[in-house]
Amino acid sequence: MTIETVTEIGRQAIETTMLVSAPILGLSLIVGLLVSTFQAMTQINEATLTFVPKVLAVFAATLLFLPWMMGVLIAFMTHIITSIPSLIH
Repeated sequence: MTIETVTEIGRQAIETTMLVSAPILGLSLIVGLLVSTFQAMTQINEATLTFVPKVLAVFAATLLFLPWMMGVLIAFMTHIITSIPSLIH
C-alpha cells in the first residue's frame, strides 16, 4: 500500500463524511437563520427560541435523510472492504 493510496482513501472518507452531514447541517443553518431573522424583527431575545427549532429540525432531517445517508455510508464501506485484496499487494 502506497502513500498515495492511503491519501486517496482518506480523501474519499472526508468527502463521504461531508456529503452525509451536509443535509442536516444545511437545514440547521437555514432554520437558525430564519429564527434569527424572526428574533431580529420581533426583538425577542429568548435563548430557547433558537435552540428548540434547531433540535426539531435536526431530528426531522435525520429521520428524513437517514435512508439516503445509510446508503451512502454502506456503499463507501462496501467499496473499501471489497478493495482490501487489491490494497494488500
